[in-house]
Amino acid sequence: MMSNKSALVAGPKAVKASRPARVSAVVCRAQASNVDRRAMLGLIAASAPLFAGVAPSLAAYGDSANVFGRATNTSGYVPYSGDGFSILLPSKWNPSKEREFPNIVVRYEDNGDSVNSLLVIVEKTDKPNIEAYGPPEKFLESVSYLLGKQAFSGETMSEGGFAPNRVSAASLLEVTTSKDKKGKTFYAYEILTRTQDGNEGGRHQLIKATVSNGNLYIVKEQAGDKRWFVGSNKVLQGSLNSFTVA
Repeated sequence: MMSNKSALVAGPKAVKASRPARVSAVVCRAQASNVDRRAMLGLIAASAPLFAGVAPSLAAYGDSANVFGRATNTSGYVPYSGDGFSILLPSKWNPSKEREFPNIVVRYEDNGDSVNSLLVIVEKTDKPNIEAYGPPEKFLESVSYLLGKQAFSGETMSEGGFAPNRVSAASLLEVTTSKDKKGKTFYAYEILTRTQDGNEGGRHQLIKATVSNGNLYIVKEQAGDKRWFVGSNKVLQGSLNSFTVA
């Protein structure tokens, strides 16, 4: 699929009083020749808001809120415990009622820039594990709706890295797989999406998914490219790495 790195990111540092369980990482590596083949995925379209989901349920600060044994409180984050999952949310972000995809159970966005956002999707599945969806690249294809669809229809020249008649593009930067202490496999992706208008210089998308107890869990985090390189990358990567399921 794409050339991959050894791991997506390092997680947030745990509080000294309670160390999180270590996760062993297994990295998927592909030939560099496949990069161009998947550089274009198609994205960006207005989606009708779908107001489905459950009300947010913030856990209290401290290790007592760590019901799944991993996502402990770290400076700059607020522990969140949902139905069968736990994650650290950026402390300066607020809950959002926007529901751009079905089955969103929690969505938060940056107080300073709503482009920066985080959401968790929980949907029923008959798959016993994430591997049953196929390798990471095949699973990504099945959830490509998370990147949106091109709304523009017309003729354009091939320029600026965009294919003819395309005004949007997505480049897969990294793919990793990892296992938690219970042996559950997680697929994780870093994707850069761009449009010809150059808005924000593009948007970095982090996606992480797993299957547990009959549910498919998907975390999607997003930040504008300009903010990504001035701190948003660490904030989102720390949150993504804290994600755990029961």
